[in-house]
Amino acid sequence: MDVFVSQYDCIQRTRESLFNYCEALLPADYVKDLDSFGGDSIRSLHAHVADCYWTWLGIRALGKPIHHLQPKSVNDVQEMREVFRKTDAIVHEFLNEFHGKWDHPIEVSLKVGSMETTPLWLFTHTITHEFHHKGQIVKIGRQLGYTPPDTDLIEPHFVRNRT
Repeated sequence: MDVFVSQYDCIQRTRESLFNYCEALLPADYVKDLDSFGGDSIRSLHAHVADCYWTWLGIRALGKPIHHLQPKSVNDVQEMREVFRKTDAIVHEFLNEFHGKWDHPIEVSLKVGSMETTPLWLFTHTITHEFHHKGQIVKIGRQLGYTPPDTDLIEPHFVRNRT
């Protein structure tokens, strides 16, 4: 078993529950900018998460010529699902490229200069970044009057009854 592929599978499952939740929102609420969140919307946070994967794993680690994602280029949850299908492909390419080389230093370009890091750091950065913003998305939904599902990684097939 490849632990990072399995870990990303778990992330995709919790992301799916968040997408299902977002599909239950009014379309206008998905794209509504909230002053209490610095003018961000659920859509803009979703786009920001995808763009983080694209930037750190796609552009910086893999050297792919990817353009940054503009939130307003995505109109609804279905289009955001498509964005994340592209994101999943980038993540899986990254996982294949760096398989077994998680602690080998690599040089990545930044806007100004470069930095040395490891594939493990890049993967950890992007997935923890997604979970940080997942919490914000749930919080925005609550502010808009919606009751979110449990989007944590607790799933019945992982939980064993200890008696």
